[in-house]
Amino acid sequence: MPKLLRDTATVFSREITPELRSPVSIVLAMGQPLLFLILFGSMLVGTEADLGAGAGDVWQWFVPGIIVMMCLMGPLSAGHSMLSELTGGQMERFLVTPVSRTSLILGRTAKDTATLFVQAILITAIAIPLGMKLHLTGALAAMALLTVMAVGLSALSYILAIASRPSGTLFWMVTQMLIFPIMLLSGILLPVENAPGWLSKAAMINPITYVVDAARALFAGDFLDTSVLHGALAATVIATIGLGFSTRAMKHGL
Repeated sequence: MPKLLRDTATVFSREITPELRSPVSIVLAMGQPLLFLILFGSMLVGTEADLGAGAGDVWQWFVPGIIVMMCLMGPLSAGHSMLSELTGGQMERFLVTPVSRTSLILGRTAKDTATLFVQAILITAIAIPLGMKLHLTGALAAMALLTVMAVGLSALSYILAIASRPSGTLFWMVTQMLIFPIMLLSGILLPVENAPGWLSKAAMINPITYVVDAARALFAGDFLDTSVLHGALAATVIATIGLGFSTRAMKHGL
């Protein structure tokens, strides 16, 4: 096994072990998305809201948005664990081991995406009794797409954690300032097509908007929709930038 893969597996095992020993933490982390799914989603169904052309079933429109919301909130906060290790000295001990610095990022992002994948499956399973019609192949394709985006967002969060040493204030300021504007401007909760012109234009420069549209098309089983291509490109760009800069920061910034 190549050294990079072996080291990544070692880091992944170290990171995922606490989650496996206490799996309830994975469910507890879903508290806010579950509230949005059950309360907001049910109200959205009751209002018979206009979700735009081709929106299809309300739950097939809303559930992908909730999963993307988890992809934003979880991975963008992932740097918190690294920040604690940077300030506590654990990371320094890691850096004197033969473990590849690149694998320190890859192993952590693999753990973040694995956790997210489990949470996405749980959210989808909960949505089915609420009335969502599951297109299994499309749902799995959407989760694969969101996994790519989550890798990039986790990596960007680690860059921010490294740049926020030693106090960590910058990390919390930036994440708190970014998460909700990005979430609201991506059409996760309501269609941006119905927003005022200036708001729609702001949503168009938000790459998460394209990922949300692609996830909805895939959940509906519409693989040939052009939004799938746009979303795949946006997710790939986010992952490439995140992994590129984070591995560079690990090699040269510590």
